[in-house]
Amino acid sequence: MLVGSFWLSISKFEYNTVQVKNNSGVKSSYLASHRATETSFKQELNILSNFMTAALDFLANGFTRASGWEVFIFTMIVTHITIVSVTIFLHRCQAHRALDLHALPSHFFRFWLWLTTGQVTKEWASIHRKHHAKCETEEDPHSPVTRGIKKVFWQGAELYRAESKNKETMTKYGHGTPDDWIERNLYTRFSWQGVALMLVINIMLFGVIGITVWAVQMLWIPVNAAGIINGIGHYWGYRNYDCADASTNILPIGILIGGEELHNNHHTFGTSAKFSSKWYEFDIGWFYIRIMQMCGLATVKKVAPEPKLLAKNTVVDQMTLQSVIANRYEVMAKYTKSLKKMWRVELEHLRDKAKLEDAFLASSKKLLQCEPAKLQAVDMQQLKELFAHSKALKTMHEMRVELNVIWDRSNDTREQLVQKLQDWCARAEASGIQALEEFAFRLRRYA
Repeated sequence: MLVGSFWLSISKFEYNTVQVKNNSGVKSSYLASHRATETSFKQELNILSNFMTAALDFLANGFTRASGWEVFIFTMIVTHITIVSVTIFLHRCQAHRALDLHALPSHFFRFWLWLTTGQVTKEWASIHRKHHAKCETEEDPHSPVTRGIKKVFWQGAELYRAESKNKETMTKYGHGTPDDWIERNLYTRFSWQGVALMLVINIMLFGVIGITVWAVQMLWIPVNAAGIINGIGHYWGYRNYDCADASTNILPIGILIGGEELHNNHHTFGTSAKFSSKWYEFDIGWFYIRIMQMCGLATVKKVAPEPKLLAKNTVVDQMTLQSVIANRYEVMAKYTKSLKKMWRVELEHLRDKAKLEDAFLASSKKLLQCEPAKLQAVDMQQLKELFAHSKALKTMHEMRVELNVIWDRSNDTREQLVQKLQDWCARAEASGIQALEEFAFRLRRYA
């Protein structure tokens, strides 16, 4: 309207000019009309200029007129809330049922995930449950072991979307997820309208830079969860526990990705609401859960077992057996430490007297720490060569295999398993290997 009025004023101006040229007798009338038209034209031009200035200012600053640092802080806060929503609500609460949430945080998390990710709870929980059930197999939706690290890291979100279309996965693994009116009629039915609303909100707050904030939000979960956790978390890092899959802990301090960095701990104790297990590890997701628990907004259902040790125990009984089986991952982690201790004792002999090369020794050390069931024929051949030079390491490896058999023998009665554990401890204590003797003494103390 303003532009049309602007051109109309120009036309009037040109027309009056022609009239002056053709009729000099009405000059005074023209001048008065010209002044009025010129005044109106300037006013409309000022309005248009002010509108354009205001529009450009809004696009540059939004309603908040926030500085660059303020926009950055906002981005870090909203992406952190998204990560917390994923790790606490989708992962620990919905997929693993490790805790129950009060309706207040539950509905907040559901709304926030709809707004910032477009994530459907049933799809996420189903795919993650299948990942645990079929971990590192061809049926695993996103295993770098079977699909390659590049595929999972760069195309993790695509793998997720492909699996979300698998109706069999949704039916088999999607039980127990929200199915109320708002889930059916908003969060699932209009799953991507939420992120569109988030884009509008960001532009209103910050102007054009809000598009960048929105882009970061859209990439946050695909990069950190689908790429880093599902990819790097099964490829590179350290392992506290030698569980059946290839999961690793990426960092001991889990803040940026909500504690999901402690992925090996999680895969070892899948139904635990707490992901940290060592004194030097920190799980910020668990920190928030504890706060909600103290406020009556969360109920923790399960955490990883913590071993209880007696001051002294000489007899292995059913209580000892039950505790050893319940804490078997912690037991094997301690056994691995004993192996490392024995390795340091034997290393000088293996290097100087047996003349074994450093590369061979380095790879052999890693093989000794692996779960025996994971070793290939070529690995066993290498260990056989190593054991030819170290009877102590051979004994410790064989005793480890036997210890694993105790909790894998599901056909044995409890009395038979107790006797096997008692015999194992007796032979370990009579082995003449200090590291093995100390481990057997500790094993008897489990209660």
